[in-house]
Amino acid sequence: MNTTTPIAAAVEQPRHYRLLAPWWHTLIVVGILLFLSLSQAHRLSGTVQHRGRLSLYITTMLVQWTMVVIIWLGIHWRGLRLRDLVGGKWKSPEDVLLDVGIAAGFWIVSLGVLAGVRLALGQLSFNSAKNMEQAKEMVRTLDFLTPHGLREFIFFTAVAITAGFCEELIFRGYLQKQFHAASGNALVGIIAQALLFGAGHGYQGVKSMLVIGVFGALFGALAFWRRSLRPGMIAHAWQDFLAGLLLGAYAGTR
Repeated sequence: MNTTTPIAAAVEQPRHYRLLAPWWHTLIVVGILLFLSLSQAHRLSGTVQHRGRLSLYITTMLVQWTMVVIIWLGIHWRGLRLRDLVGGKWKSPEDVLLDVGIAAGFWIVSLGVLAGVRLALGQLSFNSAKNMEQAKEMVRTLDFLTPHGLREFIFFTAVAITAGFCEELIFRGYLQKQFHAASGNALVGIIAQALLFGAGHGYQGVKSMLVIGVFGALFGALAFWRRSLRPGMIAHAWQDFLAGLLLGAYAGTR
């Protein structure tokens, strides 16, 4: 007996005739993401100079949750829930531990893959002095995001958790499944959302956008394999939190 519900079938096994939301809704989501990326590339640093990092952190969280609401409105018209995009819920402590373990393993493997990509792009080398200079340049580029002091670090942690949930829901939960459903091909969904994920980080520069795009593809493969966003959400939030911790520690030594 087939016990799969219509909602689960639509989300877990997308078909071209069962989109998660109307195409016009997806175009609006993509348009907002690209607009935000283009505007952020020029305005984020200035926002920090005039209003401070706390304002930037709060605005970032509000924007991401607004995007989640927009996505919820789109899928709600088709009878879907955010839980369907995430992939169910934890039913036992063992489920939590399994996803944490998968997230940890994924994070370690992804670091190796991204190191290879950075080597290919010249962002990383076997020359320690050159690596140090490139690291300093990256720190300078991202200084406007770097938390200074306990209060900013607390808010940055909230941003990391928000990004882990919201960005995975936006890119892997909604866009990947939508493109998969439209094309009937999981690889198309993974690649399309990864390109948009990289493009959505325009403030970090072209090479970093390419690296982030590869990272997005890895997250997409993980979500497709697990049929769940939970491990990716954990790994994503941890990655952003650790980046803030390291950048903040470096800023404190200058």
